[in-house]
Amino acid sequence: MKTLFVLNDAPYGGERTYNALRLAGALGKETSNEVRVFLMGDAVTTAHNHQKVPEGFYNTEAMLGKVISQAGKVSACHSCMEARGMSDPELAEGSHRGSLAQLAEWTEWADKVLVF
Repeated sequence: MKTLFVLNDAPYGGERTYNALRLAGALGKETSNEVRVFLMGDAVTTAHNHQKVPEGFYNTEAMLGKVISQAGKVSACHSCMEARGMSDPELAEGSHRGSLAQLAEWTEWADKVLVF
């Protein structure tokens, strides 16, 4: 199954992004599944590199790394990054700058689209 996750919320302060990444990681464990994550709005900061969180707290950079290590793909919206002053070197390893055209392509590719 091909699943696209579209995340909109900030990585911390709520649980939508956390829960989406938990599900993406669980689906990615199965070799028959393909997972892609597109980050929009405040969710682009989910892929900010060098995150330091309190001990015992989840880390969205690490959670995205798990998805990527399972052959998943992660893109962050170009204009959303620009609006937040983020540059490519600030993206977590394996994450890439994406576009609305890419999101449209990934939406057509997917069997299921989950929006968080």
